[in-house]
Amino acid sequence: MHATNLIIKKRDGLELTNTEIAWLINAYTHGEIPDYQMSAWLMAVFFQGMSARETAALTMSMAESGDMVDLSQVPGIKVDKHSTGGVADTTTLVIAPLVAAAGVPVAKMSGRGLGFTGGTIDKLESIPGFKATLDREKFIANLKKYNIAITGQSTAIAPADGKIYALRDVTATIESIPLIASSIMSKKIAAGADKIILDVKVGSGAFMKNKADAIKLAKTMVRIGELVGRETVAVLTSMEEPLGTAIGNSLEIKEAIEILSGRGEAALREVCLILASQMLILGGKAQTPESGLTKLVSLIDNGQALAKFTEFVAAQGGNAAVVNNINLLPQAKFSVEVINDCEGYVRTIDAAKVGYAAMHLGAGREYKGQTIDLAAGLVMNCRIGQYISQNHLLATLYSNDETKLELAGLLLKQAITIDRGPVDIPPLILGFVDKHGFRDRLA
Repeated sequence: MHATNLIIKKRDGLELTNTEIAWLINAYTHGEIPDYQMSAWLMAVFFQGMSARETAALTMSMAESGDMVDLSQVPGIKVDKHSTGGVADTTTLVIAPLVAAAGVPVAKMSGRGLGFTGGTIDKLESIPGFKATLDREKFIANLKKYNIAITGQSTAIAPADGKIYALRDVTATIESIPLIASSIMSKKIAAGADKIILDVKVGSGAFMKNKADAIKLAKTMVRIGELVGRETVAVLTSMEEPLGTAIGNSLEIKEAIEILSGRGEAALREVCLILASQMLILGGKAQTPESGLTKLVSLIDNGQALAKFTEFVAAQGGNAAVVNNINLLPQAKFSVEVINDCEGYVRTIDAAKVGYAAMHLGAGREYKGQTIDLAAGLVMNCRIGQYISQNHLLATLYSNDETKLELAGLLLKQAITIDRGPVDIPPLILGFVDKHGFRDRLA
């Protein structure tokens, strides 16, 4: 078998066999195929696409290129959740303990962020003492005992995806649905979950800017799950504005605690409850979305959800006292309030620009390995459709570098447009995709 022949075959729009795909991925992972040939093949895929079978074969080949986590010794149906990323997307920090409190084991391997803010691991590491790197034995032991374990993404998980993604990043082949879908699903499958919920973001602050592309991506990932025996459901959620109010690592920990305590931003709470209810259905703990929502709300109201978060933090070495004393989280030395200079209705909030403001403050990374400021970020105080008067507080910015505040404030103001007339509020939930296809809601 020769790489050149497989490049030609895909270039000409032909399908590769499962064996050919497996050989290609294995050979590239082990350095037997040079970057320039893999780049040519990726560009051929970019233009010619892949069939559902090919995409599933690519996914499994990447998943099997490294360790495959076996969670069979953990009782129950293990459900994992993945978000395609966004701004103020604090959902994992809320959903994981909430679903675990409902009796569904949540085993999650998460990465560090590259972009607007840190990833889930960075956010958790803003809790003093929290250990985000667990060995296999500790990960499984915590999962069995507490129904929840979150650890950093091991380089041994889907190493082929890591190599290929780095190549896609510098060869303009990122925006390919089969390549995006296989990248996401290979890591989820290798991490060992029985079933998967996907939060596919749509809008200005998301990778998928429009609903049609998001549906296509969701259908591709759900189909992969079906073909490899992992039931998968996708929820399309809006990212036309920041989901929560907090954008930044320790700031998002604070907001997650507020949501789990029954307070906090209504939009973030709603999306968390919708996603979590689908996880309860997949995990066999609810028959309908309505019954799932009822159970989840009761867990928040009776304090069990927050207690599970507290237990989870302590189990991974973190100072659980942060739950009752947020001042134990990293605190920024400097802050500034951004004030509105006109009155009217908030028409748009460009989530990406707000994210860039947070990244400039130090909350995110512009390149891999960059040190982030765990206390930096911003807290929004307006939403689309809201009427605001002159001198209204738009947001509060936080940083340990005072020189970054002025530019971040300008970026924040540029992200917000004000209109004199009332504005329609965009829906939070744009639809669902399961094995039956897309629909506005799931029964």
